[in-house]
Amino acid sequence: MASATTTLFSPNPIFPTDHHPLSPSPIVPKSFTGLCKPFHSRVPTSFPFFHCRRPKFFVRATVIKWRCPKQTLPPDCDTSFQKKLLYLESIGIDSFSLIENHPSLITASLADIRSTVEYITSMDFTAIEFRRMVGMCPEILTTQVSDLIPVFTFLHREVHVLGSDIKRVINRRPRLLICSVSKQLRPTLYFLQSIGIEEVNKHTDLLSCSVEEKFMPRIDYFENIGFSRRDATSMFQRFPPLFCYSIKNNLEPKYSYFVVEMGRDLKELKEFPQYFSFSLENRIKPRHKRCVEMGVCFPLPALLKTNEMRFQSRLDVCVNSSTPLKTSPLWCAGCDVNEV
Repeated sequence: MASATTTLFSPNPIFPTDHHPLSPSPIVPKSFTGLCKPFHSRVPTSFPFFHCRRPKFFVRATVIKWRCPKQTLPPDCDTSFQKKLLYLESIGIDSFSLIENHPSLITASLADIRSTVEYITSMDFTAIEFRRMVGMCPEILTTQVSDLIPVFTFLHREVHVLGSDIKRVINRRPRLLICSVSKQLRPTLYFLQSIGIEEVNKHTDLLSCSVEEKFMPRIDYFENIGFSRRDATSMFQRFPPLFCYSIKNNLEPKYSYFVVEMGRDLKELKEFPQYFSFSLENRIKPRHKRCVEMGVCFPLPALLKTNEMRFQSRLDVCVNSSTPLKTSPLWCAGCDVNEV
């Protein structure tokens, strides 16, 4: 039976097989109390050691196996896993919630994890930035340093990201660090360049996307609604972030409103694909309805890009003066569409 002084790194298991429900609780570092609380709340109470008089700190293989049933556990799971928990806790990472999203962390080598953390933080990333990166992409912790180095080299030499911009690029898209240069990043770079996007260093978040699963379906969508292949790719060349928008939740409803309610020509979308970047409910619909009510028709940039004060000012000018016809060369005279 475990004694009351059993520590976290005791050679004996925290919960031996002959553990009695009334045995005393092991000593647990105070810093782990808050960390373990949400974990305890999700562990099923059918385990025999749950009928203790006091809460326990559970890192036994039984509990790990329940959380990650498909994960093969190493023979020294108790000791090595506890050390990893302590190390991750020491750098401010919530280990248990991380395991749910990335179970392979259980069997990852502590030495490899430590090397990865030290390498990334040596690149001038702060502790806060690193924790945020891991929260967005837990796989970073189990990525070998030998796989990280080619990513940084690729971004600098082939994508032409300045050394001073590397941090910004990775902070914006941490998933880049877990992508294979040869299988993912380089093929995507070549595709973007092939459709005329030359300054890929301004759109590095696209490099971690799949050409087949993300890019091509969106190009095909614009072809299906009436654009030629050339015009469709031209839209993405003009506005690369268009690749990131959901077809179902963004492109389809905004296109439908554009055609049905606004009654506009597809040529306007070709010239101003940024239309899809504006909120349908908060920007497009309200401004279009106000223009309809006052009998005014602005081109898309003038309708959407300007701030509210400038937009209202233009609207007042048009309403309080003789409004030219849409076919008139004076229709948009004096409208600086680049002003925001």
